[in-house]
Amino acid sequence: MEMRAVYAQCMAELMRQDRHVCVLDADLSKASGTRGLYPEFPQQMFDCGVAEQNMASIAAGLASYGFKPYIESFTPFATRRICDQVAISICYAKQNVKIVGTDPGISAELNGGTHMSMEDVGVLRSIPGIVIFEPVDQVQLKAAMPVINDYEGCVYIRLFRKQLPDVFPPDYSFRLFEADKLREGCDLSIFVSGLLTADVLEAAERLAVEGISCEVLNIHTIKPIDRKAVIESARKTGAALTVENHNVIGGLHSAVLEALAEEKLPVCRVGVEDRFGEVGKMPYLRQVMGLTIENIIATARRALALK
Repeated sequence: MEMRAVYAQCMAELMRQDRHVCVLDADLSKASGTRGLYPEFPQQMFDCGVAEQNMASIAAGLASYGFKPYIESFTPFATRRICDQVAISICYAKQNVKIVGTDPGISAELNGGTHMSMEDVGVLRSIPGIVIFEPVDQVQLKAAMPVINDYEGCVYIRLFRKQLPDVFPPDYSFRLFEADKLREGCDLSIFVSGLLTADVLEAAERLAVEGISCEVLNIHTIKPIDRKAVIESARKTGAALTVENHNVIGGLHSAVLEALAEEKLPVCRVGVEDRFGEVGKMPYLRQVMGLTIENIIATARRALALK
């Protein structure tokens, strides 16, 4: 299934269970996958039009009256466009609002640079109290949504809209603030989030053929990052690599560096090298942004050489 379809199913289940759960969209319910929910939940679905700042403020007001609002839009409009509303009306006011940003990073594809947010995690990560979550596959998203719904506070969900390969087994158990170890290893720790997780696992398989043992951790909750898991893994292997569909400034790489600030070991990176996006299909964008399996393997070798 497409990730947005899984998200819509999860929202339907949550709204059936609790009439206080509601969804606000910025005239993008079709893109977000929630348009089909309007007939069943006419009192819990709200189209705020192309007015994201207003949408965020409405959500904060609803939350102050005990509702559990989810606001959704394309990633740049759900983060950098509403940053002040998220900071003041939601986080400073300690309101229980969930934010869903769709098509992060290169997944915006043909919508181009204006819709291709490479900095959304960096924009929001500096706001006190916010939680930032990026699912890897439909299994993890299904398991995470009830947990996130029960969490009292602001959570940003960085949601890839289309299909993703399954990484986790059907009986996967989600823990919001704990990283998932996908592969044991002793030579290099690879920390990855979201879209590129399956690519990292393939890269680890190829490196294993060369005799290089990679430990792979999925950092699904980028803030607050699981410092204990990051430090323990990096100390064990002696070198680290971060892989993300985001600017290397402000996102997963920055969070890992902060966790490892007092550790004397090399940390290399695969991510968007501080640039804006552009129009293109996914294979082209992977190449120009360096988000390929080949680059992951080459950078892993470079990290090992620095040990």
